Amino acid sequence: MLARVDRACSACGRDPASVTIIAVSKNHSAADAKLLYDLGHRVFGESRLQEAIPKLELLPDDIDWHFIGKLQSNKAKKAGGLFRTIHSIESENLLREVSKAGKSTDVFLQVNIGEESQKSGLFEKDLDAALVNAAQYENIRVRGLMTIGPQFANPDDNRPIFRRLAALSEQHGLKDLSMGMSSDFEVAIQEGATHVRIGSAIFGPRAI
Repeated sequence: MLARVDRACSACGRDPASVTIIAVSKNHSAADAKLLYDLGHRVFGESRLQEAIPKLELLPDDIDWHFIGKLQSNKAKKAGGLFRTIHSIESENLLREVSKAGKSTDVFLQVNIGEESQKSGLFEKDLDAALVNAAQYENIRVRGLMTIGPQFANPDDNRPIFRRLAALSEQHGLKDLSMGMSSDFEVAIQEGATHVRIGSAIFGPRAI
């Protein structure tokens, strides 16, 4: 995995240290995650609270946990209390609920670049208002933008989507980009991803 990240960075002249690998442990046990932890990895991601909570209780406290899945408003306050970073903020309601946890939380605003009906996320036209809304919450810090590319057979087909998200991030003066998963993270890195969400390419097929 690290070799693939290194090659992707080399192809675009980036320092591999500029890319954070979020090891997505959903559908895998806490024991599986601990094996990776013991190898020195510290950044993990989960997408379902019900599955994540036992892992957070069992695994070491120095893990940097990221919530990457669709977040329901009735669970947003709980997620804000458990996760340092949330990647799937798509409404002011979610911002408000996360802020109620009363702790400092980094967030990514999820943008539906392709405006796909089956996917969550803000449309581009709503991004300005979302950033204004986020600024009113003192304990919320918008780190950047996030998107999920379509499942193309050729990962390179997602390049225009990743490139567009990078342009939006620069336009709004945001630093970080959460984009790219197991099937397309190399392309995402080449287009500026600072955070890649990788599950099966690290852990293999789902285990639980």
